[in-house]
Amino acid sequence: MKKVVKAKKIPRDAATDALIARVRAALPKKNVVEKRMFGGVGFMLNGNMVAGASKRGLLLRVGKDRYGWALQQPQAREMEMRGKPVEGYVRVDASALDEATLAGWIREAVAFVATLPKKADA
Repeated sequence: MKKVVKAKKIPRDAATDALIARVRAALPKKNVVEKRMFGGVGFMLNGNMVAGASKRGLLLRVGKDRYGWALQQPQAREMEMRGKPVEGYVRVDASALDEATLAGWIREAVAFVATLPKKADA
């Protein structure tokens, strides 16, 4: 069962809430925890971030090995933090996400995060 870790609540719009619900439905049902972050919700698999959904779109952790491939996809762009790209993470515009595309991106992120060691507090 998924649990939500309470944090400061930031107002979201209906489109962001819809994206969060779609990501939640696409993720595995076991070992996923939701945390409020980035003005939306971060999804943790075994304690490691796998995806996030906010007004900026879908954030995915694809890993450094698949990062180049991910950036070649037409709907993806670099995830930036403080103006610098964060290697291994991409953003995808919510408007580019039909159900099949969303499922494919989630599969990519889950496949990478499944290779990471489980965090002790997960």
